[in-house]
Amino acid sequence: MQQFEKGFLVGAATAAHQVEGNNIHSDYWAQEQLPHSSFTEPSGITCDHYNRYEEDIRLLAEAGLNAYRFSIEWARIEPEEGQFDTTEIEHYHKVIACCKAHRVEPVVTLLHFTSPKWLIVKGGWEAESTVEDFRRYVTYVMEQLGSQLHYVCTINEANMGLQLAAISKRFRLMAEQAAKSAAATGKSAEGTVQVGMNFQKMMENMRFAAEENAGVFGDPQPKIFVSERTPQGDLLIMRAHAAAREVIRTLCPHVKVGLTLSLHDLQAQPGGESFAEAAWAEEFTHYLPYIAEDDFLGVQNYTRTLYGPTGQLPAPEGVELTQMDYEFYPQALENVLRRVAEDFHGDLIVTENGIATADDTRRVAFIQQALSGVQRCITDGLPIKGYLHWSLMDNFEWQKGYSMNFGLIAVNRATMARTPKPSLKVLGGYTGV
Repeated sequence: MQQFEKGFLVGAATAAHQVEGNNIHSDYWAQEQLPHSSFTEPSGITCDHYNRYEEDIRLLAEAGLNAYRFSIEWARIEPEEGQFDTTEIEHYHKVIACCKAHRVEPVVTLLHFTSPKWLIVKGGWEAESTVEDFRRYVTYVMEQLGSQLHYVCTINEANMGLQLAAISKRFRLMAEQAAKSAAATGKSAEGTVQVGMNFQKMMENMRFAAEENAGVFGDPQPKIFVSERTPQGDLLIMRAHAAAREVIRTLCPHVKVGLTLSLHDLQAQPGGESFAEAAWAEEFTHYLPYIAEDDFLGVQNYTRTLYGPTGQLPAPEGVELTQMDYEFYPQALENVLRRVAEDFHGDLIVTENGIATADDTRRVAFIQQALSGVQRCITDGLPIKGYLHWSLMDNFEWQKGYSMNFGLIAVNRATMARTPKPSLKVLGGYTGV
């Protein structure tokens, strides 16, 4: 095993809603409670990380990791529009202090999919007012916590809405063309987007869910962050990012700021070149004007996507698939890093990379192969500053509930007891001295 140089971030990542528990003021919490929810189960207490963060950060540090990426939950900080909860901001102050006490670098994400319910009632991530609402929230957080931070991701996977729009459209077409096998096509579609979604259940519940959403949010199709996004909504998110970046640069010029993108290793088979190029433009290059001034880009990758003469192809016959139906393909990360570096010239941080599997030996193999690729990139001069594995612990994988095992640490759902997996120690072994 080749260790990284001193100062390179080797860590793990979580998102507030997926691990903290009882995020009662958020849009996701509201949707999870609907009678015809597309969530297989509600989040509930999740991993109780809100109360057990000290234990979790200690386990991370004892294994040798030196960085922890986590998100601050907007719905906790501002549960009602314009009303900030000082108890909640103090909680995150304690989380950061705990990281520092264990010599762990906190890497903070300000928005990781979930939003306050009140924001969605106002029109959510297609409403003009959201840019200033996000600016106000970021201002408050940075005024309170910014002096303690060095890295801030404004928005997680800013491109996710466009990816979901494309996948949803394709799924609907497949379902219409082959209704009797819709369940199978739905599973195929879910394995092409890097977030836990249940497209089949969404289609089945569409009429009921619309009525229930209208009752809760005043809109049968509420514009949450992880919704099918319009081009206007895509631009609005970039404007929200720019507003947050301006706030951070003004209040905390020492903080390095960027966002994260969900990126696939897009590989063209003969005849698929035009499809792969169009997908890369939508997934990455059209964002370049909006992120050119960022200090870093958070690269998030889990697998590859193949394109042929008719468009996107399924995973090759006989390949190993993860619990998320992603192809086991850890070399995708190196390919994505090299391609991103051709056009983005700031620092790169791998803010998510991992595998959903109950077999931790496969996670170890995935980590080893992925990090070998990262080290080759660094040897070739790419400005990669860190690798943050997804995820620190088995957690709530959005609409798929608790069925996905992404964690370096197992969590007993009945007792909340933590059990580090061998992969945690393996990852910690890459930390430079």
